[in-house]
Amino acid sequence: MNYWRRLKANVNHACFNLTGRRPWARGYTEYRLAQLDRVLSDAHFDPERLPAGYGCRLDERIIEYPWFMARLPDGKGALLDAGSVLNHEFLLSRPKLASKRVFVSTLAPEPLSFTHLGVSYVYEDLRQCCFRDGFFDWIASLSTIEHVGMDNTMLYTTDVTKREYEPDAYLDAVVQFRRVLKPGGTLYLTMPFGRAQSYGWFQIFDGGMVDRVLAGFVPTRVREMHYRYTPAGWTHSSRELSKDADYFDVHRSKGHAPDYAAASRAVVCLELTK
Repeated sequence: MNYWRRLKANVNHACFNLTGRRPWARGYTEYRLAQLDRVLSDAHFDPERLPAGYGCRLDERIIEYPWFMARLPDGKGALLDAGSVLNHEFLLSRPKLASKRVFVSTLAPEPLSFTHLGVSYVYEDLRQCCFRDGFFDWIASLSTIEHVGMDNTMLYTTDVTKREYEPDAYLDAVVQFRRVLKPGGTLYLTMPFGRAQSYGWFQIFDGGMVDRVLAGFVPTRVREMHYRYTPAGWTHSSRELSKDADYFDVHRSKGHAPDYAAASRAVVCLELTK
């Protein structure tokens, strides 16, 4: 079975390369996984010094995962994956995560779980986190809080009570993150950045919304990194350079844009110490 899965993945990967590397076309998932595995396995890769052409025609995971893994310390401790973005074996099996007690908090069960790797799962609204005060050493919430309070029935749950439009609800999740994090603990938070806009099932954050996140979390230390997608790939950016960025919504768009963006055209990555 593993042989046939690998064969299918290789065929799809080859198909993606031969048909123009169009985001979300056949083979895109396999190509993205191969690129992520290559980057995450490169001990010399530095997300603060992106090579030319980095992540061309790939979505923001090519930024978020390497950034997070580079910033996360080695060693033991409790880590909360708030949103289930880390719920992939190629991530959970890496030493930095394998050495930690990993808890996944998300709205509803997903097709795959990795209890054999020691991962614990909780199904809940991040605004009503069940964990006790000061439980976690680290929290990772990558590309998640832009969905809090929005219509999550489109992709993530069949619970009709989650068909919402409460665009300020992300602040309630931020308060919960701070509550369950230990003093001195770290929150790794990313979200699409640019011109504030609602897409119904998520929203883009602008500088004012990021400032509200910071005010709600009250960090003792802040590290803020910006990245922007260009037709040549991902590059470093700033609030000013990314302020007009938007999003390619594959679920509602017809065809690709000239830059072949796969999703966010800019992201902000926050490392916040309690």
